Amino acid sequence: MPFMLKKFYIKSDTGKKIQQFLIDNTHLNISNSQKLLAKGRVFDENNKVLQNGQKVQGEFIQVALFEGHTRGLKPIFETEDFAVFDKPSGIMVHPTSRNTEYTLLDEIRFHFGESANLAHRIDQETSGLVLVTKNKCSDIILKEMFENKEYDKNYLAVVDGKIKESFPIDSGISKAINSKIGVKMETSIEGKDSLTYIKPIKYDSEKNQTLIEATPMTGRQHQIRVHLDSIGHRIVGDPIYGISEDIADMYLLKKLEMNVRINKTGHHRLLLHANYLSFQYKNIKYKIYSKLSL
Repeated sequence: MPFMLKKFYIKSDTGKKIQQFLIDNTHLNISNSQKLLAKGRVFDENNKVLQNGQKVQGEFIQVALFEGHTRGLKPIFETEDFAVFDKPSGIMVHPTSRNTEYTLLDEIRFHFGESANLAHRIDQETSGLVLVTKNKCSDIILKEMFENKEYDKNYLAVVDGKIKESFPIDSGISKAINSKIGVKMETSIEGKDSLTYIKPIKYDSEKNQTLIEATPMTGRQHQIRVHLDSIGHRIVGDPIYGISEDIADMYLLKKLEMNVRINKTGHHRLLLHANYLSFQYKNIKYKIYSKLSL
């Protein structure tokens, strides 16, 4: 369990403001204590959320702190300031609640400590390269790099049907309007500008599937998945796009049995893989390829 409730006994500090108590009695600095209070992760002895400005009272307070643990995943590349993980499919990069048991962030914090963080994110179902920052300085620089699109990356995917030649998909993307799936996106004239370049690599005539390289020039949610599905070449194994919403809903609620998923989606996982990442950092050009494959 990544979030652990730790007790801090109040003793003679009764009446002190909660943030000052955290700064004085824990390893938290001003910024981290503010974040924990804002996210509702500080509680009194009765598990009631404490707000910034309140005064401490009672015997102790509790703080939900993230403590990373490992399941054996190690970075494939590392420098003093950053590292790269090759994430398997099925692992979230970041916890969504206090009850999330394991994510890539566990490995990041386990290997590199509390200052390490994600420079960007990929979907739980997507496998492949994730860039990780090790300190506050590299965190600012590399996150700004991603925001400004100052990098190159591409993905491998296996899609239904035959793709014969390279082409761009430049359809806008927005939230799916008439869908009961909250995370689902769709192509739309009113959507945000989105551009993906598609290049066929190999066609499997027996399965009627094509291995492609997809290069997203923008960073919309589910961009590659939405673009490919919109032109009739759904990514094999996609549990949300190109299948019935009842099946997608069962998957998201974790009620979909594996044999049903394979039957309905064509595979036990989404066949989308972040395969290549290149960028410049401190005047050095890095080109990193995944060691995993679809």
